[in-house]
Amino acid sequence: MRIVLLASGSGTLTQAVIDAFAESHRGVEIVGVGSDSQAAGVLDRAKAHSIPTFVVRPKDCASREDWNLHLRDAVADLSPDWVISAGFMRILGPAFIAAFHNRIINTHPALLPAFPGAHGVRDALAHGVRITGGTIHLVDSGVDTGPIITQFAVPVSDEDTEDTVHERIKTQERSELVRLLTHLAHHDLVIDGRHVSGYVTSASPA
Repeated sequence: MRIVLLASGSGTLTQAVIDAFAESHRGVEIVGVGSDSQAAGVLDRAKAHSIPTFVVRPKDCASREDWNLHLRDAVADLSPDWVISAGFMRILGPAFIAAFHNRIINTHPALLPAFPGAHGVRDALAHGVRITGGTIHLVDSGVDTGPIITQFAVPVSDEDTEDTVHERIKTQERSELVRLLTHLAHHDLVIDGRHVSGYVTSASPA
């Protein structure tokens, strides 16, 4: 199974995938790592393992749609089976999503459909939740609205801050994504509208 990872920052989630598959593979081949920033630390992580990298910067494109088309073409050149948005801080447009329909996976630090958007942890804490968590889902044309593949829960205590909760979620998110990719290397998902089956979820609190 060929995967391309997209990330905007330092790439800790991408590193977890690299650590799991770059040497032993286990049926997963990382064929490329892409970013929207030439300064993204994730590029160095990939290069350290001789994984091809590419950068498509919005400011180099005439419009948002033009950027989506360039990104689509850069990813398509690598012929991936799955595209993983691993901390990629850009909204993927219709042309990109259509090219990889039901083959784009995103991670989100909240139990969707609650608290979508860029501040899932902050919004959950502001709401006073006692349990939050993470969601791994397929990408559609909305923001964090795609069909849910799996979710996991983490507890929230009175002493927690946004940073401590986010780190707790990220720690489990890494293992959950690796577990899912290992599964996808040997098994297909069954997608029926908003319902995704064929994968055993891991929903217990950390």
